[in-house]
Formats: sequence, structure tokens, C-alpha cells
Amino acid sequence: MPQKSMDKIMALAKRRGFIYPASELYGGISGFWDYGPLGAQLKKNLRDAWWEDVVLDPCGGRPGPNGEPVRIVPLDTSIIQHPRVWEASGHIAGFSDPMVDCRETKQRYRFDHLMVYVPAIEPQQRPSSEAPRAAVLFAFMPDSPSEAKQRKKAEKAFGEPRIVSLSSIPRPWDRVLAPEAAKPGTLTEPRAFNLMFRTYVGATATEDDVAYLRPETAQGIFVQFKNVVDTTRVKVPFGIAQVGKAFRNEVTPRNFTFRSREFEQMEIEFFCHASEAHAWYAFWREERMRWWRSLGLAGESLQMREHERDELAHYAREGAGTSDVEYRFPFTAPGFGELEGISHRSNFDLTQHQQHARSSLEYFDAERGELLPNGSHKGEKYLPQVIEPSAGLDRGVLALLCEAYTEDSERASPELLLLSRRLAPIKAAVFPLVNKEGMPEVSERLHAALKHRFARLGLIEHDVRQSIGKRYARMDEAGCPFCFTIDGQTLQDQTVTVRDRDTAQQERIAIDRAVEYLGERLAAV
Repeated sequence: MPQKSMDKIMALAKRRGFIYPASELYGGISGFWDYGPLGAQLKKNLRDAWWEDVVLDPCGGRPGPNGEPVRIVPLDTSIIQHPRVWEASGHIAGFSDPMVDCRETKQRYRFDHLMVYVPAIEPQQRPSSEAPRAAVLFAFMPDSPSEAKQRKKAEKAFGEPRIVSLSSIPRPWDRVLAPEAAKPGTLTEPRAFNLMFRTYVGATATEDDVAYLRPETAQGIFVQFKNVVDTTRVKVPFGIAQVGKAFRNEVTPRNFTFRSREFEQMEIEFFCHASEAHAWYAFWREERMRWWRSLGLAGESLQMREHERDELAHYAREGAGTSDVEYRFPFTAPGFGELEGISHRSNFDLTQHQQHARSSLEYFDAERGELLPNGSHKGEKYLPQVIEPSAGLDRGVLALLCEAYTEDSERASPELLLLSRRLAPIKAAVFPLVNKEGMPEVSERLHAALKHRFARLGLIEHDVRQSIGKRYARMDEAGCPFCFTIDGQTLQDQTVTVRDRDTAQQERIAIDRAVEYLGERLAAV
């Protein structure tokens, strides 16, 4: 399969109103993006699909490893939590990346991301006829303009280069030329940089008023665990689901919306007994992979990868581990980028909050413990283990756009989006063949009928401008699966033409069957 162009995908996303640079009127702001009319609807459709399949009908009714229906309850917690929440979770002390600064350009880079072009053969390894010399080493950030720029410099300096991590270059870095720098030797020693956005609560704005925008939605769930148990009839094993904004002060946001400073998460914290944790971890691995496939991310572009031991986060080291659902984006190919992580967090978070808040978060399970003479159980108190499927909503939208992007040179517009009918922001479009002869009036009535029936699922478009071919092309680019056209024959026999986006084939149906026709096809996904 030919490699898709990220530049073309980004251009289409902007041209058709899926994604715009934030604050573009003022030159933009790095790491932030706005969703246009179609992007906002596509994002809502993906969010709604997750909510329907996780909260309203968990796992499509498939039982969990205990043979019972999966139980999930919803929650919506505040973006700003008490600062002690982040002390307990370890974010204040440990949520940081090692950074290096360039003293010349004032740019900052992730130390563990910086790579360096070095000579394929070091000077001391070269034939004696060549005079040894200290070569300049060209640093770059992968997937950034500096990569190609520095490679050209490296090739001019010493032929075919090889790539190593900056961390493997001995100090001092006098020979290292930083990205965009004019002279080598400008990089500082790495230092920790906390990724949380600071803010202030109240009017005085002193250090006593410091708070943070949440870097993840999970901690709000853990803090409210006891309240959820006490105020509902839910029993372990069960999950708490939440969709919400999170913020990370990424030093090098890149790759369109893949790594942003403001993003949205779709998270489940699933609480279970330690004896069942491994089974639930395996269950959620399979279930989340199945869900992404159901949305059209299938084939070799989607994979599940288990983390190596040295990759595990602190909360996962005592559990079964962490797996990532990964997608092959154009900017990661032939490699993959993370869409969702499924982590066995053990009971790390509940333990931390119990200790820092000095309040018991233990769960009393009346169905466990010693069997009593009357046949009931004595009960058991414990801190549940947690399995966390955590997905990126923005990354999901990006993966769907990349997967759906298709080029077909035989069409009026060579670009189209083969989005699933469930997620397509525009479900159908209605066109009069010409804007006269009574056709617009008929098309408006059909548009109103379709909109009344399907507005909760997505947009129903009505367009009277330009040639019919150009209107079809616009809808192809927007990912609209069906177009209904009112023409001269409609006025004679009350039939309309229906065009299928995927095949570009047309058929005629009775106009009074249009609502039923669309309903059948949207329900079949």
C-alpha cells in the first residue's frame, strides 16, 4: 500500500473544516488546535460511540471473565483538583521530562528525544592517509524540519551518516550542533522540566494559591471512588468511565494533533479483586482492540504492543504490565504511534490517596472471605486492583482521518474520506440538480424530513450551488456516505437518485422511501 501524505491530509482537514490551527488569526499557538464544523461533529461522534459502547451498553453485552455483564458507571470530575491530589499521585515530584536548552536559539528540547547524525566512521578509524579531525555532530528532533536540514549538513560534512541518541555522546557536547543553531557547543546539561500547567485559585495569586490543570483525568476518578461506591448500588468488579480535557506542557508538540498541550481523554478505571486482575487485564486488551477495529482501524495499520519491563510506569510495575493499541500514522511509518494504553495499575493510586488523605478507601466485599455456617461469607476488606484502558480522543480522530483518507484519480475530486457511516460527520446530503424549476422546493422538504429523523446522529447537508459534480466532490472530501439528488425525473415520478460515496454508484428510489433507506444503512453499522 502506498504511503499516505500527511501534508495532504492536513490540507484536506483545513480545507473542509475538520481542524484549524488555534489562534491562527494571530499567528497560531504551538501545541493547540481548534476543531471546525466537521471536525467538531466527527469528534463528538467518536466520543458518543465510546460512551455508548462503554457506559450505556458496555462491551456490546459481552460478559466479562467472571461470566457476568460488565458494569460501568459514568463520572465527570473537575479539571482543577486540590494540589495534594497531584502530590499523592506523584505528578508534582515525578511528572517531568529531561530537557536541554540551546543557549544560542533559546529553544528547548526533550533530551531523550534528541538524536544526532555522526560519521559512519570516526576519524581515528579512518585510513592513515586521511588526517583525523573532530567532526561536528548534527543534532535533530525526529519528525521535524530540523531532521532533513541537519542530515544535509551531515552528508556534506562526512558522507553517509549514522544516527545515535544524544545521550550516547560523551560530555562535554562541544562538537554537537543543536537544531537551528549556527555554532556547535550551545546545548546545556539536561534538567527536569515539570509538564503540568500551573494556575492560581482565588484573587491573591500567591504561592499558597497554586493549583494545576490536570495532566490526566484518572486521578479525579480515584479521588471519587469511595463516593461512587457509597452512593450507587455498583459492586466490584466495576468500572468508572470519564471523558474530559487534560493538559500537558509539552516542550516539543508535533505531528499535527498527535502530541498537543491540550487534549481529551476517554478513560476507564476498572476496579477488581487482585485474584481477578490478570483476567480483566487480558479481557480489556482484547475488548479495546476489537472496538477500534469496529470503527474501521483494521488490518496491518493497527497492532497491540506489550511494554517492555523498562518502559513501565511506576504504577504498573507491580501489576501485569501495560499494552498499547497502536496505529501506523503517516508520520510514524513504518513504525506506530499510541492510540490507547491498557495498564494494570495495581492498587497504587488508591493506596497513595488513602495514605495522603488519611482516609480509608478500602472496599468491603460481602461476597468474599471465610464461609460461615449459615452459608454466607464473612466478607473481606481490600483496596481493589485497577485496570485502566485510557484512549486519546484527539489521537483517535487523527487516526480515523488518516485511515479514511483515500486518493482516486478517476473521480472529479481525487481525494475522499472513507469514514465509517457511524462516525461520518455528515450522514447525508440533499441536492437539487439545478436551482430552479421547482427542484429546490422538493429538495428542501426532503432535507427537512431527513434532518428531523437523523439530526441526533450527525449533520444533514443541503447545497444548491455549483455543478452537481463539484457538490459530489465536496461531500466525498467531507466523508458523507450518501447524496440524494432531486432532478427533472423526480417531478414526474417522485423518485430520487441516491449516490453511494464508497462506490460512486447511483440508484433511484421512491422519494417517500428516502428516510427509511438512509435509516437502514446507518443502522447496519
